[in-house]
Amino acid sequence: MAREQGQKMVAQNKKARHDYHIEDTFEAGLVLQGTEVKSLRQGRASLVDGFVDIDRGEAWLHGVHIPEYSQGTWTNHSARRKRKLLLNRVEIDKIERRVNEKGLTVVPLSLYFKDGRAKVEIALAKGKKSWDKRQSIAERTADREKEQALGRHLKGMKD
Repeated sequence: MAREQGQKMVAQNKKARHDYHIEDTFEAGLVLQGTEVKSLRQGRASLVDGFVDIDRGEAWLHGVHIPEYSQGTWTNHSARRKRKLLLNRVEIDKIERRVNEKGLTVVPLSLYFKDGRAKVEIALAKGKKSWDKRQSIAERTADREKEQALGRHLKGMKD
């Protein structure tokens, strides 16, 4: 079977972009078991409760749910086990330093296949307050209304 080229999105964490201010992003590889890869290729995963922890100089992904492979046997994996992230030493040190200094957290944003390898996009993020969330919703609706008004205006010019 030929290796896939390009990117195939498996899961996105839309809640993270709503609940956090994203400051910096990194791409990390994942250490997975065989049935986890097969389950991901079926497009089954949830990043909603996920977070990254740095322990003894290694990055670990916790709380990500990859369901058991449907055709798996006793060799199936545990759905919520912690998974090791593959990052450069410089990236791990940078993440650890910024988390300890500024009180940031590290959350997964998306999970995808890139050239046949499972990757996760993680982000250094700072939690939003409830008024920040309301403000971003208001900005989004204002932008949407502006686009709709512009579309109506342009449509009126064509007639």
